[in-house]
Amino acid sequence: MDSVECAQMGSGVSPNMAGVSTGYSARYQYSLSGPIGLVKETSLKILFARYGDILWMAGSHKYNVTNFIGELHDLLPEPVFSAFTEEMFDDLVGKLRKRGNSNATINRKVAALSKLLRKALKMGDVVSLPEFRRQKEKAGRIRFLEPAEEELMFSELRAVSQSYYRLSIFLVDSGARLNEGLGLRWNDVSATRATFWVTKSGRSRSVPLTKRAALALSSGDRRQLGPFSDISEQKYRSTWNAVKERVGLGADKDVVPHILRHTCASRLVQGGIDIRRVQMWLGHQTLSMTMRYAHLASHDLDMCVPVLERMSETTP
Repeated sequence: MDSVECAQMGSGVSPNMAGVSTGYSARYQYSLSGPIGLVKETSLKILFARYGDILWMAGSHKYNVTNFIGELHDLLPEPVFSAFTEEMFDDLVGKLRKRGNSNATINRKVAALSKLLRKALKMGDVVSLPEFRRQKEKAGRIRFLEPAEEELMFSELRAVSQSYYRLSIFLVDSGARLNEGLGLRWNDVSATRATFWVTKSGRSRSVPLTKRAALALSSGDRRQLGPFSDISEQKYRSTWNAVKERVGLGADKDVVPHILRHTCASRLVQGGIDIRRVQMWLGHQTLSMTMRYAHLASHDLDMCVPVLERMSETTP
């Protein structure tokens, strides 16, 4: 049966992204017997303005997501849509790859896109979604600080700021992300444990404290909101970069503050802690994220050698 479409524009306000209307265009689809349905049209920027504050908490992760969604919006040949199709997804992945994005980077951007569009589908803003396929990632090298490197870095940080030194000690012994450490409040801390409420996964977790991590916390100023709440993330990162230049690590792009979390995980695995406990300690949502450190537990294979030797002795 023939049908006729009439477009009608809505209106709205954009609270989050400049120049973005949170309204949508609506296409009424008619048949000869009258209207049979309403199909909304929207865009990634409109959806982010509507749901960004709901889906992501303020912080560095949300800042990255904002950039991801803005980039993907600009890459779409037709930014306004009512259904996000397989062709649209494939087109985005192809363009990101042409820009030199690695599969790991593409996966991070697709994860943000998927989260936003699934919320939109649930709320009735879009009518269908494709399968968001994860790109295969190569196993990358995990960089962690050797004890001598830690001593050099921390000594220089201490010379600049006692607060930066305390934060670094806490991060490497707790495995916390930088924003988790900075977000700690005094009520989140006891003599033996620290609880992280604002996490990347959205799930809180508690970890026990080493003696020096407990000291790093207790030495904080109780007049502040938390042990490290007087520290600016940007200034800490800037100081970190200056310090690593001074100690001869300036050319190593992997020596960033997040290396302290890698160092904590690596030491746990090397010390014989099973991978499931390391997953719980780090707060990883999936075991596959923690398995990146599994190769460091190669000493666990040593017990296999006597078994093979005994078997070989009985073989004629």
